[in-house]
Amino acid sequence: MTTSIAMKDYTTSFTVQQGAATVFNAIMNFRGWWSQEIDGPTDKLNETFFYHYKDVHLCRIRLIERNPGIRLVYLVVDNQFNFTNDPTEWINTKLIFDISSDGVNTVVTFTHEGLVPEYECYNVCQDAWTSYIQGSLRELITTGIGKPNASEGGLNAELVEKWGLPNK
Repeated sequence: MTTSIAMKDYTTSFTVQQGAATVFNAIMNFRGWWSQEIDGPTDKLNETFFYHYKDVHLCRIRLIERNPGIRLVYLVVDNQFNFTNDPTEWINTKLIFDISSDGVNTVVTFTHEGLVPEYECYNVCQDAWTSYIQGSLRELITTGIGKPNASEGGLNAELVEKWGLPNK
């Protein structure tokens, strides 16, 4: 039963030559790869941070598991979309970052546990996560500079236009 559910969750992975500690620290730096519109600590266990892009997407996320160089798990404790019938689709889902190393390369596997194709937001979120994880996070790890959203413009603005979302 667990396996079939896990197979539906959004997941993506990539490999880099940087070590697990570098990868781990980059992941916790959400402002460096996701958005500069984040309030609160993204690296402190049991602390909650607030992310928003206008009123298109607002959420509170708490770091619930921190195993240095191996795993980070964040719980979405509150969420609101302005483009879905159920604006709370992400609530109680988890953002899971697994890190593994073979001594030469480091593999980052991101799973948004609970983000499933049945969700109205799935296609938009899949598009966004793929860009953030495969693009911005990978660049932050490999070059030291990611491509997080500023308060205006960036990937969020592109996604709003691409998917025809309300943009307030």
